[in-house]
Amino acid sequence: MATPVMEKSDSAPEPGFADSPYITVTFRVRRFNPEVAAEAAWEDFQLEIDPKERVLDALHKIKWDLDGSLTFRRSCAHGICGSDAMRINGKNRLACKTLIKDLSPEKPITVEPIKGLTVLKDLVVDMEPFFQAYRDVMPFLITKDTNEPTRERLQSAEDRERFDDTTKCILCAACTSSCPVFWNDGQYFGPAAIVNAHRFIFDSRDEAGEQRLEVLNDRDGVWRCRTTFNCTDACPRGIEVTKAIAEVKRALITRRF
Repeated sequence: MATPVMEKSDSAPEPGFADSPYITVTFRVRRFNPEVAAEAAWEDFQLEIDPKERVLDALHKIKWDLDGSLTFRRSCAHGICGSDAMRINGKNRLACKTLIKDLSPEKPITVEPIKGLTVLKDLVVDMEPFFQAYRDVMPFLITKDTNEPTRERLQSAEDRERFDDTTKCILCAACTSSCPVFWNDGQYFGPAAIVNAHRFIFDSRDEAGEQRLEVLNDRDGVWRCRTTFNCTDACPRGIEVTKAIAEVKRALITRRF
């Protein structure tokens, strides 16, 4: 019996197979390795990638396929942990929430570390000054009752709504590292610390609002804000950061919160 032979078909290919979804994109990454050179330098990487993928996906491809020494932080990859904040095309963004197609991929896409914090290697910065400012505002519930409560600390929906916006902070540092005051003076508490102070100052269950206000009344505190709105624009969670800072300023003046 003759072996059957499949004849070539002249029909059009099935949808989805005719054209590749991939495009060639150049990623221009600011590299820094203190063990190799004293200065940072730009390095280009070309990738074949689906434009619907994220910048974080591209960085993974570079690290896994092209240069394993590329260093950056990431964890959840879903915009919750805040680990992968970086400057992409000159703006602070989360790499895991930034789609390549939204970045004019026909031009080189620039990726560099956030500003105002010491770069340790490539896209990784020293976050300790940022977290120290966060700790200084006492970002936890404080009450005069030192004993364990015997029941829930009840709160109305209206009282909860008062500080709802500032509970969304994921400590990515995108707001603080977008602030020109912080760039010039790393001693400034910065927007993120003030946002987290706001979250407890206006919490009806908390009893340490005065203490936090005194901390922020320092010369490196809330009065250093110049209301440029960079922080609000940079926040990946949509927090009205500048509004929160203004409310803390008002509370310092009126002592009403």
